[in-house]
Amino acid sequence: MSIQRRTFITAVGGGLAAGLAGCLGNEETDGSAEINGTTLTVSTTTSTYDTGLLDEINLPFEERYGVTIDTVSQGTGAALETAERGDSDVVMVHARSLEDEFLEDGYGVNRRDLMFNDFVVVGSADDPAGIAGSEDVTGAFDAIADSGTTFVSRGDNSGTHTKELNIWEQASSEPGGDWYQEIGDGMGDVLLNADQQGGYTLSDRGTYLSMQDELDLEIHVQGPIEGGPELLENPYGIVAVNPAVHDNVEYDLAMAYIGYVTGPEGQKLIENFTANGEQLFFPQALSEDPDFQQYVPEGWSASDGE
Repeated sequence: MSIQRRTFITAVGGGLAAGLAGCLGNEETDGSAEINGTTLTVSTTTSTYDTGLLDEINLPFEERYGVTIDTVSQGTGAALETAERGDSDVVMVHARSLEDEFLEDGYGVNRRDLMFNDFVVVGSADDPAGIAGSEDVTGAFDAIADSGTTFVSRGDNSGTHTKELNIWEQASSEPGGDWYQEIGDGMGDVLLNADQQGGYTLSDRGTYLSMQDELDLEIHVQGPIEGGPELLENPYGIVAVNPAVHDNVEYDLAMAYIGYVTGPEGQKLIENFTANGEQLFFPQALSEDPDFQQYVPEGWSASDGE
């Protein structure tokens, strides 16, 4: 389904409650809300942290419940590994295949769709590979490889790196050689590196827009938000760490947080969050027709549990 024209449903009635995450996100902000736990640890992808989104959505929750949120900003793979060790209470990431492994291995429960944006291919204004305006991202990757122009990769098993490798798998070329540089760092540092070298990289739109004033990079291949290929869609999910695996986790607090960020207040904060006058993330948790598949690994059916 195209995400270009998805709309945010603000009306929430009894049939549109927050689902498995509960309805704690609808508490009145009178300071009377109470819940077990004093510190919630969220392991999350660098894009939610670097853009400043978490500062925007976490403060109201902290004030309401009188708790502290500790954020561990990592690539998606590392964020999930932190949760697997029981060192975080909830994960907010953007690589569905890795999220599904996390659920299937029993480390995560009560996954919810949270929001989406998309990926874009950015590079220097002179565009040595001639990919500007391309509607075929695999063809754009092939052109970069053929030109031998620097491509800076996250190389860190993050959601962005996972998407990049998926694109290379569908392209005709293979990444490698002097032109292909894996730096094992976060999105912000990758963008700065690509800028310094006059090269290309794959970025989530949110981080690029939040740093646009610091860069001489331009978007050459758009994602589906601006009519580009669906291959560049970038959905985010949020998952509680399973208290049956790690009894030290703050499960009640994690579920309250999930209810809050997927409820009307949290989703509105996500919708209204901007940088340089542009919306960075698009809320996805509330819908007139909730999607059951958000709670379980993709492709799972009830017969799988028989």
